Amino acid sequence: MTLPRYGHYKDSGVDWLGEVPAHWQVTRLKFIAHVQTGIAKGKDNTEKDTVEVPYLRVANVQDGYLDLEDVATIEIAVDDLPRYQLRAGDVLMNEGGDFDKLGRGHVWDGSIDPCIHQNHVFAVRPFGASPQWLNLITGSAYAQFYFMSRSKQSTNLASISSTNVMELPVVMPPAAEQERIAEFLGNETATIDRLIDEQQRLIELLTEKRQAVVAHTVTKGLIPAAPMKDSGVEWLGDVPANWDVSRLKFIAKVQTGVAKGKDNTGKEVVEVPYLRVANVQDGYLDLEEVSTIEIPTNDLARYRLRAGDVLMNEGGDFDKLGRGHIWDGSIDPCIHQNHVFAVRPTGVSPGWLNTITGSAYAQFYFMSRSKQSTNLASISSTNLMELPVVVPPTAEQATLLNWIDAQSAAFDDLLDSAKMAVSLLRERRTALISAAVTGQIDVRDTAASAKADAGCTPTC
Repeated sequence: MTLPRYGHYKDSGVDWLGEVPAHWQVTRLKFIAHVQTGIAKGKDNTEKDTVEVPYLRVANVQDGYLDLEDVATIEIAVDDLPRYQLRAGDVLMNEGGDFDKLGRGHVWDGSIDPCIHQNHVFAVRPFGASPQWLNLITGSAYAQFYFMSRSKQSTNLASISSTNVMELPVVMPPAAEQERIAEFLGNETATIDRLIDEQQRLIELLTEKRQAVVAHTVTKGLIPAAPMKDSGVEWLGDVPANWDVSRLKFIAKVQTGVAKGKDNTGKEVVEVPYLRVANVQDGYLDLEEVSTIEIPTNDLARYRLRAGDVLMNEGGDFDKLGRGHIWDGSIDPCIHQNHVFAVRPTGVSPGWLNTITGSAYAQFYFMSRSKQSTNLASISSTNLMELPVVVPPTAEQATLLNWIDAQSAAFDDLLDSAKMAVSLLRERRTALISAAVTGQIDVRDTAASAKADAGCTPTC
């Protein structure tokens, strides 16, 4: 869709904003809205009448929607409630956090009342613009640029003060035009969001299909009519008759890693690189940032990695349990922390063992034998060593791995295309909003046409 520009423009007076339509106004946020700061936890309410109320945190305030599934409560002084209470129409904005959280938000609909907000969430209460328009502005690329340029930043974190938020330049079309632009963007972004959802679902399906293909290949092989036998493992079922099924402890050694904080006083030590959970990803190793640790010189041989070791995470978030990759020896010497196992194969190829431990059936085993808490799981080396491993003849292992590699490459191409589509759609969405709210495109006739198509007059 190619949209026209306005007929006349003027300098906005803001260098990085450039020109805006001649009949639009440019003002500062402080002249059209109040910025209400939130409550900090830990206030002393001794000898005060208190009330327990729901309050919104950064986790509740997402980009373009509110996540109200888990709303915490806090006890505050009764006299403080009016100071922090939210009103329907407030534009909620995050004061900081990860870079992608800065300034993100949504309009509060008053669905929980009373409800307050924490000090890391601003409530921007408009009096000279509609909440919908203000929300479009604060969520736009130009406002995000402003927030980042005025924020305090550290590694991956940023925060902005209420004083700087109030100085945000805000472009203001006439009220009727604000409404038309908001309607246009509502329709267009809804269409883009549907397309993004479709691509995300495709990514999920491709990922599931890929996992299913690998799981079937490593447990059933490639010959549909091959003779089968009972694996002896109830949840594994039948396997090809010429395959063996062995416990991991009989075909590999599981080497546990070093724990931090050991007392090395009086010992000869050496400083060596060591791999952490963050380095061991699903299907690859991230070696951009490898830490070092001091260990006794005599312990180096005990923890040293060898090329061909299959690295596996002992635990963490559910998606980290058992994930890993083959160590190629690119850093030597190198050791591993106690939350990373080094599985050293003796009766199977490293490639086959890595494929098995990364497969759906092994993941099922790890989860069923793990210690679990909220979103966290860990498996012991003892349970790991009991993993049933299907072992085809050596030549067949190589054939199957080559076939899996080819299939994985085809799935990777499809996944890359879908992810690229999502990225381009998101860029399109961002660019469209930014262009519309800064007047770089004129959508008035488009919005009016959409109403007419729906059976409305331009004023309905």
